[in-house]
Amino acid sequence: MKILAVTGCPTGIAHTFMAEEALKRAAKKLGVEIKVETHGQAGIKNNITPEEIKEAAGIIIAADKNVNPERFNGCPVVEVSVSQGIKDAEKLIQVVIDGKAPIREGETKVSEDIGIETRQTIGKQIYKHLMNGVSHMLPFVVGGGILIAVSFLFGIYSANPNDPSYNKFAALLMTTGGYGFQLMVPVLSAYIASSIGERPAFVPGFVGGMMANVGGAGFLGGIVSGFIAGGIILLLKKLFAKLPKSLEGLKAIFLYPVLGMFFIAIIMNILTAPMGVVNEGMKSFLASFQNSNPVILGIIVGIMCAFDMGGPVNKAAYVTGTALLAQGNYYFMAGVSAACITPPFVISIATLLFKNRFSEDQRSAGLANIVLGATHITEGAIPFAAEKPIVVIPILMFACAISASLTYLFGVQVPAPHGGFLVLPVVTGGLKWVFSILVGSTIGGVLYGISRKGIKK
Repeated sequence: MKILAVTGCPTGIAHTFMAEEALKRAAKKLGVEIKVETHGQAGIKNNITPEEIKEAAGIIIAADKNVNPERFNGCPVVEVSVSQGIKDAEKLIQVVIDGKAPIREGETKVSEDIGIETRQTIGKQIYKHLMNGVSHMLPFVVGGGILIAVSFLFGIYSANPNDPSYNKFAALLMTTGGYGFQLMVPVLSAYIASSIGERPAFVPGFVGGMMANVGGAGFLGGIVSGFIAGGIILLLKKLFAKLPKSLEGLKAIFLYPVLGMFFIAIIMNILTAPMGVVNEGMKSFLASFQNSNPVILGIIVGIMCAFDMGGPVNKAAYVTGTALLAQGNYYFMAGVSAACITPPFVISIATLLFKNRFSEDQRSAGLANIVLGATHITEGAIPFAAEKPIVVIPILMFACAISASLTYLFGVQVPAPHGGFLVLPVVTGGLKWVFSILVGSTIGGVLYGISRKGIKK
């Protein structure tokens, strides 16, 4: 029996491949052949072909982003979140083996007899579209932020031709990084739109994002324009559904881009000004917190980042941090990064200090978490948190809150939204940042170790 699977998480870094491994292990255990297509940050790997779709007994989609599921219409498909792909891999494959996977007809359904909900709620659909935009936006923010930070190594004003410290290479880095940041909002908007309305929505989404960026509406305006552009294309598709098939090319090349750009321009012309006010208000609110209540801000950020480690709440803090980076605020992201790095270090410290309370496999995973934490991959802590979430997650929240609060108190600045300790050379206050993370992680590690019972030999 041949089964196909597709995995994809918003950032395309950890959950995507964790789900792939879980599905492969489960397939091997159940004695079936499986091919897993991954939608990671480096692109699509192990692509599924139309011939393989025809031959497959069923398809498992474990993704929180757009993975082109329409190609599987008419096939038995189980469609779940990427986290379910990690946790319930064996159960999902068993559903396909038993022939209980529902037929995909453009909308996913609920299959009550197997106890797996395959219907996408409105909230899940919105999250999926948003994260599709975020995953494509991230490389622009990472690349732009690091290039700008490197330019500062030549001097804070080294990109200014009128300053004595002016350096042509530094100016080039600053300009290039600035272009990356300028493209962030249009790319975010375009890929949200294309997730909703497919390829025809890309153009109005990009134009709407440009209007939001130029008009001062920022990333919030980009999010709004992306959803509106996608909705416009969906409406146009319904209006033009009865046109002859010979005009399909005309719709794609002429009608959708022209009308899509026209309508998004009208709507964004109205919305840009009020969205700009909201955007400025949010920045001012966060700036006031940074200056007056850094501890409270650290507690909020720490709790959000540890609450679901890669889920919607974590991503809300992360997306806010990346958006503020593009607006020159490097303080907020410093706390977010510290809080995202802390959970794997908590696990590592606990497994090192309390060896008799963890199995051999868990101690090995604890050592691996050192590398994961150092490279800003929070997900290594998930298996430990899933074991006893009521106890472990509050400990991780407490540890992350300490790390983030100390980071804000020290005034650390981190210009890149990912990379962990790999970006230390461009971090302002790098040693203080590492110290903050280690303090929070050590306290959390000791508490977690104490909370566990000894392993029976």
